[in-house]
Formats: sequence, structure tokens, C-alpha cells
Amino acid sequence: MRVAIVNDLRIAVEALRRVVTSDPRHEIAWIALDGNEAIKLCSKDRPDVILMDLIMPGLDGAQTTKQIMSSTPCPILVVTATVSGNYSLVYDALGFGAVDAINTPSLTPDGKLRGATELLDKLDRISKARDQLKFRAPQATVAGIAKDASTGSGLRNSVDLIAIGASTGGPQAIATLLQQISTISSASILIAQHIGADFVDGLVSWLGNRSKIPVRLAKIGDSIDQPGILLMPCQPSLILTQNRTLQADISASRSLHTPCIDHFFSSLATHSGRHGVGVLLTGMGSDGAKGLLDLRSAGWYTLAQDEATSVVYGMPQVAKQLGAAHQVLPLDAIGPTISVYLKSPRS
Repeated sequence: MRVAIVNDLRIAVEALRRVVTSDPRHEIAWIALDGNEAIKLCSKDRPDVILMDLIMPGLDGAQTTKQIMSSTPCPILVVTATVSGNYSLVYDALGFGAVDAINTPSLTPDGKLRGATELLDKLDRISKARDQLKFRAPQATVAGIAKDASTGSGLRNSVDLIAIGASTGGPQAIATLLQQISTISSASILIAQHIGADFVDGLVSWLGNRSKIPVRLAKIGDSIDQPGILLMPCQPSLILTQNRTLQADISASRSLHTPCIDHFFSSLATHSGRHGVGVLLTGMGSDGAKGLLDLRSAGWYTLAQDEATSVVYGMPQVAKQLGAAHQVLPLDAIGPTISVYLKSPRS
């Protein structure tokens, strides 16, 4: 791929350049030292992917991402050396259309590269998923709310279960969905979002600032019978067990993504003891599609995000192909549909 670098630190640029060119499949398209230069260069020469820094003089990386995605969109991978201090900018950039985020590789005193493998893995995933990436304005509408949402089968309980899985483009989609269902105070909302371990704490804070319901990081031993919002960690990846508490997923080490949405959804289908609503949002690949099918087979009401409003129509597309979703809906219709379903009489 032709890779562009946007970073004002020369040492960071050099580290990124060395990592990219260490793989013969990649080459440097251009290098910009600030956001405004990047916008101009991208308008003249659109690369296959941009490595976007966040903190730069003038226009920051999030606003640069926003402008590029509105004018000459292309895959943007956020690279930052200070995740904990800039998590808000990370998720703003993801909300504006960046496909993922990673720590910036660095040069050690002896000249070696730290973090090179992680960056090359991200580039490989983006390369494989380029045909799935959708760069157009969302076309969400609430007009697609299902008439049959009020007739699904299920068991009413004092705590309703809502399980959400997402990957690329997920943070902004999840924030939107949480705002839509913030009035469902009796719900236990369980979220599995593919993300690097360094970004999890920031995502908890970022989502918490956008939700009326407190968000916290799930931990081993947590029960799903309490209302609130739990974000699944990456390490360890958690699943539900027979005693209805979250425990470490011993098979997660064999999974490509963490947390593993398939394992998590399937464990809910097996051990939750009751029915809820399963939702699969935007993301690369297929993780979560089989798990969503397991939820549907277990009597859950299942929804998948549609192509027009997905940043990447991978996971929800596979769910649709498997027949895992009762409905495929635009993002803005998912929350209202959940509300209608949970308020409806069920036997």
C-alpha cells in the first residue's frame, strides 16, 4: 500500500517510515508535518492509508481527520504516543471516520524499533478490508423501526439484557446507541468492542461522558443481573459462565480479536438464562456474526447495523448472510427499535 505519514516530530516520522518500508508491500506516498499540509497533499495525491498523529501545531489530528474524510476520504489510522492523555481526541478521530488507533512505534537508544509488529498487523488488516470500507455520509433514519419489534418472544425480567458487539467505527456508533437507549434505566448493557488494551480505560471515560448511564470496565466475577453499562476488557477477554458471572475466556488466546464477540455472545446464549437483545454494529471481518446467530437461536431479539451507516460493513454483513439478525437497520433506528421491543408484552 501507499502510506502517508502526518506527524510533526521528525523522530516519530523516521520510526514510522522505517516500519512501513520494512515490508516490501508498502511504500511512503508523502509526509506532512501538520494537519493543513496533510489536507493539501491528500487533495492532490490520495494514499491508500494515512498514519495520523493527534497532537500537532495548528490543526490537531482529529480535526484533520474530519476534514480529509469530508473532502478526499481514505483509510486513516491514528497513531499517538500519549493514549491516556489524549483519549478524547482518539475517539473524536474515530468518530470522524478513522478506522483504528495504535501507539506510535518508537526508536530505542540502540536503534531498534518498538511497536513495529503491531503497526504492520494493523496495516495488513486495513489492506485486506479496504473493499469493505465505506466512505460516505451516514444515511441513518428512524423510519426503519420494525413493526415486528413488538411481537418478538422473550421473558420479561426486572433487568433487561442488551448485548452490543462492534469493531472498526464502533466507538461512535456505540455512543450514538447509548444516547438512544439512555432512558432504559432497568437494562444491563454489555459491550464488546475490539480495541487495543491501552485504549480501554479511555473508551470507558469517553463513553461515560456521552451516556446518562454510568459506564464501567467489567471485571472477573461481575454479575449481569445489575442495571448499568459494562465494557468488556481486552485482557482478559470475558465470557458468561454457569453461575451467571463473568469469567476469563480461556480459549480467547486463539482468537484474532479481543474481546472475542463470538465467544461472548455465545456464552450469553448458553448461560444467561433468559432472553435479551443482541446488536452487532460496524466492523471489519466476521467476529460476532456466529455469536449473534447463537443468540437468535436461543430466543434473543437480534439486530445488525446496515451498510449505509456502517464505517465498515463486514461483521454485520456476515450476520445478515447467516440469517443471524431479525432485522438489519440504520444506526439511528436501532435504539428506538430496542425500546419498542423491551416495552412490548412478551410471553
